[in-house]
Amino acid sequence: MDDCKNYVRLLEFLDDGWIYACGTFAFDPQCSFINISSFSLEKYDDGMTKMETGKGKCPFDPTQHYTAVMAGGILYTAVTSNFLGTMYDISRATGIEQERIRTEQSINWLSDPEFVSSAFIQEDEKNNPTGEDGKIYFFFTEVAKEYDLFTKVKVARVARVCKSDVGGMKTLQRRWTTFLKAQLVCEDRASGQRFNVLTDVFTVQHQPGDPSSTHFYGIFTSQWEREERSAVCMYSLEDITKVMNGPFKELKKSCENWINPEPIPTPRPGQCLNHALKEQGFESSLKLPDKVLTFMRDHPLMENSVVAAPLMIRNGVTYTKLAVTLPSASSSLKQRVATVLHLGTDHGELHKVAVVGPNATLIEEITLFPAQEPVNNILLHKDRALISSPHSLVKLQILGCSLYTSCEKCARAQGLGCIWRHKEAGCVKSNEKDEDLTQQCNKGERLCSPPVIEMRVEEGLRVLLSCVQVSPRPCHWQHPSGSHIRQHNYDLEVQVTSESMGTYVCLCDEAGRDQPPCRKAEYQLTLETPRTEGNIAIAGSRHFLAWPIFFFVIGFIMGGFMLLLIHKRQGSMRGSGHSSSTLEKGRDLLPSTDTPQSPSSASLFSEAVPLTEKRNGTLNGHGHMIHHGGLNGKHSYTNSSGLKLQESAVNLAEELDGRERAGPDGEEEELGEGLSEMEEEFSKMPCLRGAPIAQCEESSI
Repeated sequence: MDDCKNYVRLLEFLDDGWIYACGTFAFDPQCSFINISSFSLEKYDDGMTKMETGKGKCPFDPTQHYTAVMAGGILYTAVTSNFLGTMYDISRATGIEQERIRTEQSINWLSDPEFVSSAFIQEDEKNNPTGEDGKIYFFFTEVAKEYDLFTKVKVARVARVCKSDVGGMKTLQRRWTTFLKAQLVCEDRASGQRFNVLTDVFTVQHQPGDPSSTHFYGIFTSQWEREERSAVCMYSLEDITKVMNGPFKELKKSCENWINPEPIPTPRPGQCLNHALKEQGFESSLKLPDKVLTFMRDHPLMENSVVAAPLMIRNGVTYTKLAVTLPSASSSLKQRVATVLHLGTDHGELHKVAVVGPNATLIEEITLFPAQEPVNNILLHKDRALISSPHSLVKLQILGCSLYTSCEKCARAQGLGCIWRHKEAGCVKSNEKDEDLTQQCNKGERLCSPPVIEMRVEEGLRVLLSCVQVSPRPCHWQHPSGSHIRQHNYDLEVQVTSESMGTYVCLCDEAGRDQPPCRKAEYQLTLETPRTEGNIAIAGSRHFLAWPIFFFVIGFIMGGFMLLLIHKRQGSMRGSGHSSSTLEKGRDLLPSTDTPQSPSSASLFSEAVPLTEKRNGTLNGHGHMIHHGGLNGKHSYTNSSGLKLQESAVNLAEELDGRERAGPDGEEEELGEGLSEMEEEFSKMPCLRGAPIAQCEESSI
C-alpha cells in the first residue's frame, strides 16, 4: 500500500549544521538528524542509524493536516496525537522533558481542527522596552462551538502561545497557560460574502527587521459556496494583538449561551511574561495563581474577531498555496508600491496578482504542471521561487520587469515600477522622467483598454463571455438592449439570437467611486450564416447512405419472386406423369381448419428447422410416445429416439381418418404429387441431412 511508505513531513534547519527530519514511517512516525555537509543520517558508534519517536512531532497518516515551526532550537507542532486521528495537540515537542507541554483535551480548546500554518515572532532585543516574550502563532480551521446551529459551522482561527510558558503548578500541569485563540473573519461587506475556511497562510514583514510590521496573508474559501471561489485576506500582527488583549468569551452552561465573563482575575490570563509581571513576582508560569489558571482553562476563546476585507476574490479557481513579495519601486512611485501575490492552484498553475492599495490586478497565469497535479508548496529565495507538486519541482524567476514580454502585461505590472519602452521593445524599470504608466501602451493595449475580441456565433447557441476581475469590487456589462443574458459572477452568458448581436463590454470599479470604471473585456458578436456548401455535402451524404438500403430491398423482393417461380415450375413439370389415384391419396397432407397437420408433414418440416412453438397444449419435443393404429397396425412414432419415417407420405395418408375435401381431379393430383416430390428433395439435400430432428408434437387425432 502507498500509505505504508515513509512520507517525510518535517524538515527543520538547526543552527549547528543539522536538519531535523520526521516521517510517517508506515503509520509509526520516526525522526532523525541529517548532516548538511555529508547529507547523511546521524549514526551511533556501532553504525546504527540514530532514530527517535516522532509521535507528537509528525502525523501518523500522510493525508492528515499538520504544521510545525522551530523557535530557538525547540520544535512546536500542531498535529494529531493518536493513530485514529481523533485527538489533536498543539505542543512543544522537543526540549527539556519537563517543559514539553501541550493543549488541554477539551473541545473548547480544539474542536476537530484542520491545521494550516504556524509562525514564530521573535521580539527585537534592541527595541523591546517592556521585555515581551516571543510568541508562536498557529492558524487552523475548526468547528465552532459558539454557534448553536444544526449545521456544523467552520471558522478560521489564530491561536497564540508564549515561548517561556512551562505550564502550571497544580492546575494545567504540563498544559499551556497562555493558550488563546480568536476568529479570523474574511468578509466582503459590499456583497455580503464571507469566507470561513482557511487553506494557507504566508507570513512576511512589511519592514524587514521589524517584528511589529509582520502581516499574515491567508487563502480562504467558503463552506457554503457551490462554485469554486477563493479570496485572499491580510491580517496585521497589531490587529491580532488587540483582539488577544480584549474581552473573553464564555459559555454559560445553564443555557448554552456565550457571554462576556466578569471579572477578569489578576494578572490577566493568557498574558506572556514581561518586565511588569516579573516585578510582581511571577518569574514563571509555575507561580501563577490557581484562579488565573482555572479561568484560562475555561476561557480560551476571545470575544472579538480579527476582521479583514479581501484583497482579491477569484471565481472559478481554487488556490492551494500562497507566497508574497514586496518589491521596491522607484523614487517617483513611492506611493504606488505593489504587493505581489504568487498563488498556486489545484490545477498546476501559478497566478501572479499585483495589489496596490484597494486594487488588485491579475498580471499573468503560468501553467507549470498537469491539471491533475496541484501546487502544494511555494518557497521564495531572492528573486526566484521553487514551486512543487506531488510529482514535480520547478524553479522560476519571479521578480523583474523583463518577465513581461508585451506592453499589455507590462501595463498590468505598473505597480511594480515597470514601464514599456517602444524604442527598446521591452519592459524595464521606470524613472522620474517617465510619463504616467497607464499612457505608455498604444493601440488599445492599456490596462483599462483591452483588445476587442471578435466572435462569430451561430443562432441558438449559448456563449459565455469571460471577465476576469480579482479586486473585490462590482462589475457590470454593457450589452445590446434586445439580448437574452444571464450573469454568472463576473462572466456573462448570452443566448445567441439575431437581436443579441453587437458589442459587449465588461466594466469594473477599480479605484473608487470618484474614478471611472475600468474596461476589463470587450467582445463583438457577429451572426454566422449557414454555408450552402455544407448543406449540399450533408444532403449528398444522406443520398449516399440511402442507395445501399434501396438496392438491398429490391434484391430481396426479386430473390423471393424468383424462388416462387422456380417452385411452381418444378411442381408443374413433375406432376404431369402421375395417376389421379396417387394424387387423391396425397391431398390429405394439406392442412385445413378441420384436420390438424399430420405427423408425417410435421416430421417433414422438422427435419429442416426444429420447432419450439407450442401446439395443441404441449411444447414440441416434450410430448410422450404416440402410437397410431392403421390398416396394418405397424406404424409407430416416438419422441425419445426421434421420428422414424416408416412409409412414404402416400401410405401415411391412407392411414388417417380419411376426411377429404371435394375438388377437381387435376388439382388434387398436382398438389399431392408436388408434396411427395418436395419431401424426397428435402431428404436428399446435404445441408439438411445433418440438421437436428425435432420431436414429434402431440396430435389431436
